[in-house]
Amino acid sequence: MIKAGRRYGRRTGRTAAGRGRGAAPKVVALGGGHGLAASLAALRRITGDLTAVVTVADDGGSSGRLRSEMGVLPPGDLRKALAALCGDDEWGRTWSRVVQHRFVSGGELHGHAVGNLLIVALWEQLQDEVAALEWVGRLLGAHGRVLPMSAVPLDLHATVRGHDPAEPDAISTVRGQATVALTPGEVQEVIVVPADPPAVPEAVQAVLDADWVVLGPGSWFSSVIPHLLVPELAQALMTTRARRVLTLNLAPQPGETPGFSPQRHLEVLGRHAPKLTIDVVLADEAAVPDRDSLEEAALRLGGTVELAPVAAPDGPRHDPELLAAAYDRIFRMRGRIGPWR
Repeated sequence: MIKAGRRYGRRTGRTAAGRGRGAAPKVVALGGGHGLAASLAALRRITGDLTAVVTVADDGGSSGRLRSEMGVLPPGDLRKALAALCGDDEWGRTWSRVVQHRFVSGGELHGHAVGNLLIVALWEQLQDEVAALEWVGRLLGAHGRVLPMSAVPLDLHATVRGHDPAEPDAISTVRGQATVALTPGEVQEVIVVPADPPAVPEAVQAVLDADWVVLGPGSWFSSVIPHLLVPELAQALMTTRARRVLTLNLAPQPGETPGFSPQRHLEVLGRHAPKLTIDVVLADEAAVPDRDSLEEAALRLGGTVELAPVAAPDGPRHDPELLAAAYDRIFRMRGRIGPWR
C-alpha cells in the first residue's frame, strides 16, 4: 500500500493564464487501459509537463493475480501508461515492447507482463509506490509521470439491468472490473469499494496544479468514471482552476456501453458527478451522428463541443498524431472558451 502521511499543499498562485506565451501547458490525464494510453501517446507529443493519474481497480489477468497474491495495487494500467509515455527513439520503442511483453509458458509465469513484475519488484524494494513508478519511468525514458489515483486497490461494483437475458428488467449487482467491462445487460451505476478510498496526495496536487485536465477516452464505467468516485480526487477535479477536456470514445463498447450515443456518455458521467463541469468535449467527427444533441449535453455540463478527425484509418483506435493535433488546437484556443474560473 502507499505510505500514509504524505501531505500536499494548496495550489500556488501560478495559473496557465499567467504562463509565458508559447510555454508548454501542464497537463494531467486521467483514465486507464488502452484509452488512457492513447491519450498519453498524443499528449507527450505536445507538452513536456505531463502526469497520468491511473485507475487501480483492475482485478483480471496478470494484475489480478499479483493483486490477489501479494496485496499490491494492480500494476497493469500503470504499466500501459508508462509504455505509452516512451519515446519514439530506439530506446523508447525497445523498452515499451519489453515492459509490455507477456511470458508464454506452461508454468506460473504464463500471462504475466514483464512490466508488471518490474513494478511490483520495485514496490517491494522501495516500499513506496510513487517513488518506484518514478524509477521505472526513468529507466524507460518516459515523457511524463505516472501516478495511481488511489492509495489502496479498489473493487468495482456495477448495478446492471438485464444482466440475466431471461429477466431483461431485473436489476442485479456485478462485482469486479474485469466482469463489469464485459457484462451483458445495461450498466446503470458504478461504485467503488471501499466507498471512501484515500487518494494519492501527489495525484490530487497534480490536478490542482494543472493547466488542463483530460478525462477519457476509455472504458466508460470501469476506467473513466471511477476517478470521480475517489472523494479527494473528485473534489480536486471540481475545484481546480485547470480547464477540463472530456475525450469521447470512437464507438460504444460492447459490455459497458452498447448502443450508447455520444451524448449518453455525457449524461451518465454527469449522473455520477453532478457538480463536475467540463470545458470542452472532444469527439471524432465521424462518430457523432447528431451534433446538436451532443452540444446540448455538453452545454448541460458547462462545455462546448470540438469535433476533429482523431480516428486511425486502419481500425477503431485513436491516431496519436491526429489526437495530438486536436489537443494542441484546444489548448491554444482558450480565448474562445471564455474567462478562467
